[in-house]
Amino acid sequence: MPRPHIITGLDIGTSAIKVLVIQKKPGESELEVLEENQQKASGIRKGVVVNVEEVAGIISSCIKKTEERLPKRINDVYANISGSHIFFIPSHGLVSVSRADQKISPEDIERVIQAAKIFSLPANKEILEVFPKEFIVDGEKGIKEPLGMRGVRVEAEVLVLGGFSPYLKNLTQAILNSDLQINDLILTSLASSRAVLTPREKELGVVLLDIGAGTSSLAVFEEGDLIHTAVFPIGSANITNDIAIGLRTDIDTAERIKLEFGTCLFQKTGKKEKIKGELLPEPLVFSQKTLVEIIEARVSEIFEQVNKEMKKISRQGLLPAGIVLTGGGAKLSKITDLAKKELKLPCRIGFPLGFFPPQENPSLSAACGLVLMGVDLETERGVSGHIFGKGIGARLKKIFKIFIP
Repeated sequence: MPRPHIITGLDIGTSAIKVLVIQKKPGESELEVLEENQQKASGIRKGVVVNVEEVAGIISSCIKKTEERLPKRINDVYANISGSHIFFIPSHGLVSVSRADQKISPEDIERVIQAAKIFSLPANKEILEVFPKEFIVDGEKGIKEPLGMRGVRVEAEVLVLGGFSPYLKNLTQAILNSDLQINDLILTSLASSRAVLTPREKELGVVLLDIGAGTSSLAVFEEGDLIHTAVFPIGSANITNDIAIGLRTDIDTAERIKLEFGTCLFQKTGKKEKIKGELLPEPLVFSQKTLVEIIEARVSEIFEQVNKEMKKISRQGLLPAGIVLTGGGAKLSKITDLAKKELKLPCRIGFPLGFFPPQENPSLSAACGLVLMGVDLETERGVSGHIFGKGIGARLKKIFKIFIP
């Protein structure tokens, strides 16, 4: 009888490094959470590893603490990649069908995707993966699965994912230096979307916004496919910084104020708030109106960036499933109301789906998505001689491989 399979997700964020360990039991749809652990991060700026050894030390410490409550060692992980250096470029490929009977073969599909990857890139930029949007057979557009069709010419419209090579090297080296193997690196927004979005939302058209500490990651889906993504160098830490400046207090007190009193919309109460702190000589008194003005301005700036990205792809205010907010920044009170106002879309908070016990913390969405995509990828590869299940994961390709010399 097949044994339960254990998978580990490593979410390397600007403010925290999180480890999530799950097991998938044969015949069960939900993933059982075995252990979750996190530590405060340093050596990471705006989602990018800037100090390899410092980050490697924190990862090692977090893994060791997690292993104390597990029956086995953690040897390999599915990790995330983020940062505003990530880019997406639309591209086009074209090849002639190779077979004499003009049936499109897997080799033809591979060749046309490879053809779409042939274009010049600036120095220090590299291609990570290609996401097919549609295939065109003899001029007929909108084809999702061309395999086995007859034709003379096959074309592919794709999205090419890339990043800044030195930053990619820093990330992989930090993980490897912590004595871990990398199964896959997965874009943060794709991981989060796997955890919180439903297949129906992706089919109708939806935008996922993961508001982290240092960055906000966006992914747009339509007809079940990824059509756009972006990373903004703005996150919930910027809100904390603005509060510290606006209320003239230290950063730790500003974070407490955000968590305890923060809200995105003002309610006319005229109430004054008071908070005590270790570094404060006397209690800090501030008005709720002032605090809301600070928070609303920064959150509105994030939503303004979302609107700009929606304009680029002509989807502003036009996605029936609306916007789903997740990540630690989604915990702010009234943020869905502000999103509806600014983006003119339905809005909800996204919590990870498919776990036991249920995960009700949006800041764990990326980590949960990493293990879910790990299950998807290992299902596809048939790890341990058995198949975990079918569904959206059956259509997911391996995000990209990292080869270390």
